[in-house]
Amino acid sequence: MVHSDTSSFVRVGGIVDCNRENRSERRLPGDQGKAQSTAIVNYREHLQRSHDRCASGRHSVFNGYSPLILSSEQRHCQQHGSYTAYSHKSGIWSACQQCQQASDAQQRQSSMRQQRQAQQAALWQKRLGRAAIPARFAERSLQNYRPTCAAAEQALRTCQAYAQEFDVVLKSGRSLIFCGSVGTGKTHLAVGIARHIMDAGKQAVMSSVLKAVRRIKESYRRDSPHTETELIQEFVEPDLLILDEVGVQFGSDTEKMLLFDIINGRYEVMKPSILISNLGLAELEHYIGTRSMDRLREGGGKAVVFDWESYRRVV
Repeated sequence: MVHSDTSSFVRVGGIVDCNRENRSERRLPGDQGKAQSTAIVNYREHLQRSHDRCASGRHSVFNGYSPLILSSEQRHCQQHGSYTAYSHKSGIWSACQQCQQASDAQQRQSSMRQQRQAQQAALWQKRLGRAAIPARFAERSLQNYRPTCAAAEQALRTCQAYAQEFDVVLKSGRSLIFCGSVGTGKTHLAVGIARHIMDAGKQAVMSSVLKAVRRIKESYRRDSPHTETELIQEFVEPDLLILDEVGVQFGSDTEKMLLFDIINGRYEVMKPSILISNLGLAELEHYIGTRSMDRLREGGGKAVVFDWESYRRVV
């Protein structure tokens, strides 16, 4: 039965407690009794703080109710030794306060760690979105590339060095050209470089040449909000630009001119680029033009020829 009369209760430190005549706390003589009383007062203050956390929405244990201390007794914790346990509900006793504090701290650390991981995941997804890396290649990295021959191992080492030294690469604008057979890991390694530098806070953008040309051509519409120069600048600004499928498109004079504008724009501000093509090196130079090829060679630019058997055929 619930009584509405509160005359038999007093408030101790903001916590409703039984009055001295009705309390069931065991009294001990002399110093022991004083020590127990002090411990009870301290525990009441601890409960009040927990109650306050509950009221502010930070704690849910007490569900809005002020607990009543029914009794106390000395118990032993294997880790922290003797402690005073309290019962504010029949048959339920408090645990070691030091253990509880350690458990609370671990839970807070775990919660903070989960929040950081969620934030990092969201940031990574945002970076991937800006980089426009196709979903099929989103998980490709330098770590999970599996070379199938000595030449592939050398290509991997070249890409690892390029990624690890990217701050130096930025100072010279050194570019890479990946050309050769299909299915040999050209896109995989290029994405691996992009992921590595994005993890270090740099910006990378990946696009096929066809998509880049179409994007710039959007400025030709009468209602376009952007000029050709502004859209070319989108491809000039990133720290690293990866242009895939070079040579797949028809190669009209307009397309070649726009491709040169992108390569030349990045060359002028010393921004590195990676070009990926299934063409041979000589065919690629004929396609993009000698001027573009010369700009890609400057600053120590390298061409990596992928001339081994297709990985897709091996697996």
